[in-house]
Amino acid sequence: MQLAMAAQDEQQPPLHILFFPFLAPGHLIPIADMAALFAARGVRCTILTTPVNAAIICSAVDHANDAFAGPAIDISVVPFPDVGLPPGVENGMALTSQGDRDKFAQAVQLLREPFEQFLVHNHPDAVVTGSYFHWSVDAAAEHGVPRLTFLGSSMFARSCSESMLRNNPLATGPDDPDALVSLPGLPHRVELRRSQMMDPVKQADHWAFFQSVNAADQRSFGEVFNSFHELEPDYVEHYHTTLGRRAWLVGPVALASKDMAGRGTDALSPDSDNCLGWLNTKPTGSVVYVSFGTLIRFSPAELHQLGGSSYNDVGQLMDELTARLSSMKVGEM
Repeated sequence: MQLAMAAQDEQQPPLHILFFPFLAPGHLIPIADMAALFAARGVRCTILTTPVNAAIICSAVDHANDAFAGPAIDISVVPFPDVGLPPGVENGMALTSQGDRDKFAQAVQLLREPFEQFLVHNHPDAVVTGSYFHWSVDAAAEHGVPRLTFLGSSMFARSCSESMLRNNPLATGPDDPDALVSLPGLPHRVELRRSQMMDPVKQADHWAFFQSVNAADQRSFGEVFNSFHELEPDYVEHYHTTLGRRAWLVGPVALASKDMAGRGTDALSPDSDNCLGWLNTKPTGSVVYVSFGTLIRFSPAELHQLGGSSYNDVGQLMDELTARLSSMKVGEM
């Protein structure tokens, strides 16, 4: 009996998970790393994306497949919908105008058909999709496939967004753009200036979109985060207990890649030599890297303020970070 059961277990096919990342580097690269983590544990993984976005992650996937003896990660490529964007513009980072962003949003909706076709023909056991593909929760449910969602932000940031969408704190208080607005229901007191928050009156379309995203995530089987418990324990507890949402922390997913240079596109920035040369002149551990995201565009005035006239504030920040890092204990961040 035991031998028969063991033989039956050996014949069970591996779990098959489809990863469907949103079309921006901050979503694609972590998903590729996440697929590597799952593949290393014997899971059959497929990443569904378009040609340009496949090129961004192919090196990371190739490195993962070379490193692990388990099932190979597949990249399933589907055409980018023809919505009038120039050839090769398939990624949020390439958008330069509001008109292009509107067309890109249309293309995101049209990706539902190839997503559903994959479910019909391949029958994955589960899907991990970008939160911004909010329609994927219904598409997956129609085919009996559990949907998990991935956004890429921390549990703290996600909890702040959820508080804003649930409570709409801008509905009360002064109209002064510099007025501080508290986000209710969080483990800590969190305040933002009114000008830093989405106004549901002035940005009704954006507000409705993020409400749809949040509602779809709540209806999903659960969420995966590129984070770990020791980094933000209060917000793990808040998410699970106060909000009652199912979430798994699988990060830092970048640890899945043994060759960090192989992550992302092979095409380096045109200014990479200058950046690396400047970094090489600095003492080890003396540079703090702050990313505003691949989709952020600063005006010349904003860049000047950030790098020039804010020198005193930046210096103060560096002093505080240095003091904090030197006194920090494990799990205290």
